[in-house]
Amino acid sequence: MASGVLSNVTRSLNPQTNPEEKLRIDNWPGRLPDEPLALAVNAVDDSDYFRTLGIGFVSGDDFKGNEKADSNSVILNETAVTRMRLKQPLNQCVDCSFHGTAHRLRIIGVVKDALAQNPFGAAEPGMFLYQPTWSWQYTMRPAPMVSTSVALAKLKAICEKFAPDKPFAYSFADETYASKFAMEVLIGRLAGIFGALAIFISCLGLFGLAAYTAEQRIREIGIRKVLGATVSQVLLLLSSDFIVLVGISCLIAAPVACYFLHQWLAGYYYRVTMSELVFVAAALVALVITAITVGFQSVKAALTNLVSNPRSE
Repeated sequence: MASGVLSNVTRSLNPQTNPEEKLRIDNWPGRLPDEPLALAVNAVDDSDYFRTLGIGFVSGDDFKGNEKADSNSVILNETAVTRMRLKQPLNQCVDCSFHGTAHRLRIIGVVKDALAQNPFGAAEPGMFLYQPTWSWQYTMRPAPMVSTSVALAKLKAICEKFAPDKPFAYSFADETYASKFAMEVLIGRLAGIFGALAIFISCLGLFGLAAYTAEQRIREIGIRKVLGATVSQVLLLLSSDFIVLVGISCLIAAPVACYFLHQWLAGYYYRVTMSELVFVAAALVALVITAITVGFQSVKAALTNLVSNPRSE
């Protein structure tokens, strides 16, 4: 297939990442009076469409690839079956009109939902028709052991040979779908940059505050060392207040962050769940950063020879 660089190839009316057409369904089993329904429709020209895109079947069969056998057949996705309240969808008939002609289509298969146009919402109810004359969009899956650059070079040569007057234009389905998240990616990068800046500025503040505190308590540290305090005890003395304050701030910030994260995730129909371990890990990281930042000044103060300070007081 195409000099061995492709494992599957198919044609359709629209790319899977952008189903633009909708078709009104006039009647189906169990339809309520005046109940409207429009399904996202895609037309295919062979039985390799679902195999090429990796969309699995829930029940039923694929198209046979024969216009006589498939012209009155239709394949629905799971959301369409749910929307139409079909308990046993196979071999049920739906009525619709296209090209000015009424058609009665028999459901021969049900495929799994696949997100296409809107990555934030639920999968749209969709249907697939066998209409080779509508299909002009090629979708190709490279062979597993063939690099993308080699596949594109051979495909370009083949296209220029058989269609020299048309430019060789292509796009990658994963990149097209990923572009729908462009704003989220940008916000994530900006949040990461500003978050890193905020942590850096906070560490500078902690560093300065720790140095000031050590300087203010330098006589106390000298007295404690004279009385037998160890370096670890002095380190704990200077660091404990900061660690307690950061711990309290984590307890205050966690519910606020949890609320806003849940609000953000609510914009996605398919979303992950927030685990409490995320906030525990964030608190531990904050405490470790605090301990490292404050600990440097604390160790420096603890190791300094402070015996002369109370004597000169």
